[in-house]
Amino acid sequence: MSGDFYEQALRRIRILTVVVGLAGTAAVLILQNFRSAAGFLLGAALSSLNFYGIASLAKVLGRSARPGPVAAVLIALRYLLIGSVVYVMIKILGVGSVAVLWGLLAAFGAVILEILYELIFHAN
Repeated sequence: MSGDFYEQALRRIRILTVVVGLAGTAAVLILQNFRSAAGFLLGAALSSLNFYGIASLAKVLGRSARPGPVAAVLIALRYLLIGSVVYVMIKILGVGSVAVLWGLLAAFGAVILEILYELIFHAN
């Protein structure tokens, strides 16, 4: 499998993460309220940023180049930063905690959809 295959899969996952985030936000808005929908959207945005960070880390580790000191600190503190942002969103901004947690699963949902896409359309 070529590098293009992986780049295309990553591009589809990024697009699907946005689609899952927007669709989930619309569903939460219809089923619950605006505050919960905002929480879902913020969680999905964090999920997308985290996926971007993980993909960038994998790309850097695949090369012989080492990440700079700022990148190394951000990699090490990524989950602490995400946890802090989620805490601020829930405690200070008052968004729904369950909606935020569901939104954080947007990239996971996008990866599952990409796996299904590959199994259905590219199974040889």
